[in-house]
Amino acid sequence: MATAASSEPTRRDFLYIATGTAAVVGAASAVWPFIDQMNPDASVQALATIEVNIGAVEEGQSITVLWRGKPVFIRHRTAKEIEEARAVPVDQLPDPTAENAALPADAPATDENRAIKPEWLVMIGVCTHLGCVPLGQQGDFGGWFCPCHGSHYDTAGRIRKGPAPRNLDVPIYSYVNDTTLRVG
Repeated sequence: MATAASSEPTRRDFLYIATGTAAVVGAASAVWPFIDQMNPDASVQALATIEVNIGAVEEGQSITVLWRGKPVFIRHRTAKEIEEARAVPVDQLPDPTAENAALPADAPATDENRAIKPEWLVMIGVCTHLGCVPLGQQGDFGGWFCPCHGSHYDTAGRIRKGPAPRNLDVPIYSYVNDTTLRVG
């Protein structure tokens, strides 16, 4: 029999440790299903990235694809549209930040900060005022126009006139090759 001064483990010590371990394993097993159900399901994970064939999009044309439940505008800009976008001083823009998910939050809204390749513009097609979907190649600046409340965006997707507080958002995207674009 061990005494209080003895450092030898007793059968009681073993039972305390075994009972505590069983309680921790049991609690973790009971809690895991609740934690696991918070993960996104397979349909959401499948939409995390999409690949878009842009090979057939001619200069001056746009396509709209769906990514994470939102429209994404992909525009093959003309040299004139690129020139017009680059001619606008950033200090004349209502929102001077690029709103590009791949850049720091304070990056300036230059045309170069809005498009990886100048001829391709990729933006989330949701008006930053109330979430409407703007119409392409319309408005006072030849870019996008939201008829719901009158927001006008230029050929780089930057707000130029109207109640929208921010430029159209640029998602993270990359080029797989010359004809395939990956969004997400």
